[in-house]
Amino acid sequence: MVTVLYFWKIERANIQKAILRMALDRSSLKKNQDISFFKLLGTGKGETFTPKDANSQRWGLLITLKAEDLDRFDHGSVANHWRKIATSEYRVILRPLSSHGQWSMREPFIVEEFSWDGPVAAITRARIKWSHNFTFWKAVPPITQALHQAPGLRIAIGIGEAPIGLQGTFSTWDSAADIRAFAYKSAAHLAAIDQTKKIGWYAEELFARFAIIEESGSL
Repeated sequence: MVTVLYFWKIERANIQKAILRMALDRSSLKKNQDISFFKLLGTGKGETFTPKDANSQRWGLLITLKAEDLDRFDHGSVANHWRKIATSEYRVILRPLSSHGQWSMREPFIVEEFSWDGPVAAITRARIKWSHNFTFWKAVPPITQALHQAPGLRIAIGIGEAPIGLQGTFSTWDSAADIRAFAYKSAAHLAAIDQTKKIGWYAEELFARFAIIEESGSL
C-alpha cells in the first residue's frame, strides 16, 4: 500500500470551483473501491493553526491505495477535474515507515517493515478539544517557528479538514534523523509534548512518518 498526496494551486477566480470540487469529489472517492482511505484537505501556512492561516488558493487530497492502482486513479476523473482548474500540481508518493494514533477513528496507514535511508515525510493530525482551542493557539507559534528553522526541513505546510478544530501539518525532510532531532531535541517541541500530557488538548491525534518514493511538482 502507498499513500499519495496531491496539492493543487489555483487562481482566485477558481476558488468557488474548488469548493464545489470538495463537495462533489467526496461521493466519488467513497465509491472508489481501489481507495482504502482518503481525505480532502484545505491548506494553510501552518503558523498559528487559526482560520487566518488558511490558503484558499491551495487544496489537497490524500489517498491510500495499492501501488498498482495508482495509475488508474491518477488518470481518472477526480484528479483530472482538479487539473482543469489548477495552475500547478504537487504530487508525492509515500510508503509508511511508522504510524501512531488514529484519523477519524481509523488507522489509515498500513506499515510494512523495510529499510530506508532516503528523504522522508511526516504527517501530523489532531482533533482539538473545543474547550482547549485558545490555549492551543497560544502555544503553537514557538513550535512552528522552531519547525521552520529545523535543520533538514525541506517544506512544511498546514493541512486541515475544517478551518477550526481539525489541524495538521505535512512536512518533508532530508532524512529520518532530521525528524528525530526536531522531535526529541527541539526545546519548543519538547515543551509542547509536555503541555499535551498536562492539558490534554487533543480528542484524537496521529503522527505518521513515510519514505518519499516519488515526488513531482513544487509547493
